[in-house]
Amino acid sequence: MKNIYLNDAIAAISTAQGNGGIGIVRISGRDSMDIADKIFKAADGAKIKDKKSHTITYGEVVDPKTGEVIDEALLMLMLSPRTYTREDVVEINCHGGFHVTNKVLEVVLNSGARLAEPGEFTKRAFLNGRIDLTQAEAVMDVIESKTELSRRTAVNQLGGSVKEKVHELREEILDMIAAIEAAIDYPEHDVEEETRSEMHSRTTKLKAEINKLLESADMGRIIREGAEAVILGKPNVGKSSLLNLLLMEDRAIVTDIPGTTRDTVEEYMNLGGVPVKIVDTAGIRETADTVEKIGVEKSMKRAEEADIIFMMLDASLPLTDEDMEILDFIKDKRAIILVNKTDVGNVIDIDILREYTDIRNIIFVSVKENTGMNKLTERFKKMFLNGDIESKESVLISNTRHKNMLFKAEEALNRALVTIDSGMPEDFISMDLQDALNALGEITGDSVDDEIIDRIFTRFCLGK
Repeated sequence: MKNIYLNDAIAAISTAQGNGGIGIVRISGRDSMDIADKIFKAADGAKIKDKKSHTITYGEVVDPKTGEVIDEALLMLMLSPRTYTREDVVEINCHGGFHVTNKVLEVVLNSGARLAEPGEFTKRAFLNGRIDLTQAEAVMDVIESKTELSRRTAVNQLGGSVKEKVHELREEILDMIAAIEAAIDYPEHDVEEETRSEMHSRTTKLKAEINKLLESADMGRIIREGAEAVILGKPNVGKSSLLNLLLMEDRAIVTDIPGTTRDTVEEYMNLGGVPVKIVDTAGIRETADTVEKIGVEKSMKRAEEADIIFMMLDASLPLTDEDMEILDFIKDKRAIILVNKTDVGNVIDIDILREYTDIRNIIFVSVKENTGMNKLTERFKKMFLNGDIESKESVLISNTRHKNMLFKAEEALNRALVTIDSGMPEDFISMDLQDALNALGEITGDSVDDEIIDRIFTRFCLGK
């Protein structure tokens, strides 16, 4: 780690910068109360160090060098270990202006605290054993959650759902390693075949549980980070109109002139509880216009990389060669076909469309009349969430780092199975199981190096 933590006092503004009702300056560490007594004058004249834990005191923040009153404030005192960091914590609730909160922080820093690094309060909570690494990462996921579903998923992880599951897996592996060590230490009992058979069964079961967690990873990533949806189709099928309807604002220019959209137009939205970056693209067609041609190429590239494609067709016209080329492109991709302009008429041959996708992925809509949008939302949810999250108790892997460590653990268990089946010595099995144990430990922080810890917390905001 970059710093040697000696419980020194750290401070930072823990509310968003700018004008607001209140601003909070947080102090944590062994000298928190001494600093508070230097800069805070309680209305009742009492010292902060004489106050009871988890109480709030009214008074004034004063610059100890000049005696100037900075602001009237409420001071909250929380004594170790019943605090966020498991250290003594003081939080000063002042008025929320940009200047006043920074002035309060300034006098705190001048009185003995140092400015906290990004995420240092949460890092201390981790280092002091109040939370594990999965819960620390969930703190930032809660802050950055874009939808109600992503918030619930992050809160579930913050409550320890991932931690408890990983600890359960680690306990099983530790028990297996202990059994192997016992068999090595007492060879006279001649239980090798029984031990190998049991190890094979238990390892296979462990692998199945890890696979179940990995199966949730793609869904978890979408809930946490969002999906990219690209609207694709030939000119004038209603792509930009769909974007405007979904966003409920006139974000993209809509005209009857083919080729109006020359470049991608991107916006974020909530679709069925999933955060979505929705991308309107240039109409796909053969063109001699250099700028439009670049736009078409860019559209196809974005569609190739997208999580899902919304392909649009004009229901009032027969399928064209351009439509068929796009259908060929989406055939093996995650896509929903939107047959638009059903208010004008419908001459589309649905049997042809069924050759390219499941019938459930073909939805008839009218963007102009705002019909069929509910079906689009429901189908989108089923494709990404299997309808919804199973329950509040379900364990969902939403962090790429966790996913990578689970893959490492799975690979180690695969090696253990090969070692068992090959009749190799028991200590070789133990080595493979130890690799799996270490990989799972990196998820929770039980076996992780300082560099990884520092990297995780650098993405946190100041004050948290």
